[in-house]
Amino acid sequence: MSKKLMFGYFIQLSNHMWDDENTPPRGWYLPPRYTERNNVDIATWDETVAFLAEHKFNTLLIDVGDGIRYESHPEISAPDAWDKDFLKKKLDEIRALGMEPIPKLNFSTCHHTWLKQYRRMVSTPLYYQVCADVIGEVAEVFGNPRLFHLGLDEEDTVGNQRLRECVHIRGEELWWHDVYFYLGEVEKRGIRPWVWADPAFEKPEAYVSRMPKSVLQSNWFYNLFKVWDSSHWFSKAIRTYELLDKHGFDQVPTCSCYEIGAKNIYQTLSHGKAVISPSHLQGYLVAPWHSTAEENIYELKNNAYGFYRARRDIYPETL
Repeated sequence: MSKKLMFGYFIQLSNHMWDDENTPPRGWYLPPRYTERNNVDIATWDETVAFLAEHKFNTLLIDVGDGIRYESHPEISAPDAWDKDFLKKKLDEIRALGMEPIPKLNFSTCHHTWLKQYRRMVSTPLYYQVCADVIGEVAEVFGNPRLFHLGLDEEDTVGNQRLRECVHIRGEELWWHDVYFYLGEVEKRGIRPWVWADPAFEKPEAYVSRMPKSVLQSNWFYNLFKVWDSSHWFSKAIRTYELLDKHGFDQVPTCSCYEIGAKNIYQTLSHGKAVISPSHLQGYLVAPWHSTAEENIYELKNNAYGFYRARRDIYPETL
């Protein structure tokens, strides 16, 4: 290969991206209900990280959220949040194993439970200040990383928030205003922003015309790559890979065992190789979407091993 591709893994330090305190329990979506603590098991974290290194991953995307003790806003941090020095130690361990740690804070109103009371203050002066503060603090903890993931997925429909007691969906112009604010806070530190690309599913023309080409895109799809009715969002999700490539965006396609198992991983790597220009394909990411808890170690490793096998078969030259 002429360049080093990202072969990345998504790991959860915070589990407060989905439900709020009053979301009803549900068995089909993890976590099934809100818990005050993140309950990250350190032994499971270490075992997973070691397994990733053994299977030649080179990037670890860490969902930070309320999982660290913020100095700027301690009221955000979960009761069992990691001390920043402890997280720095874990980041050094990751680097020593040959992997690049990248932070993620999700600012989608569908996934911002981690912001605690500030999630009810979206697009206010105090909200912007809090967001700027935590972006700066996380960037410092990670040593001004090369990339910073801002989330921004699944905000645009009521369905994604239908069980919440308070639903927030920003109008198109306000959403873009806030997106540019988040991007600016990252870019002024010399860091490249990274986002989920699903806002392009429903408004592709607006997305490709207004999203800066400098922003790294992770389109995602976790089901089978089969022929879907053109109006189905599955079809829209798959077409987004080609849409982004056509308009010159760099991409890191994202796959998962979460819905149908390793078939999705194989199909994502094959599809990305087939339809994304080598100049714009930056690598791939696998997301287990399970908390870093002892009872989930099988799923955490299963996603990593499925990804390794697909890489071995489709990109053997990278191993």
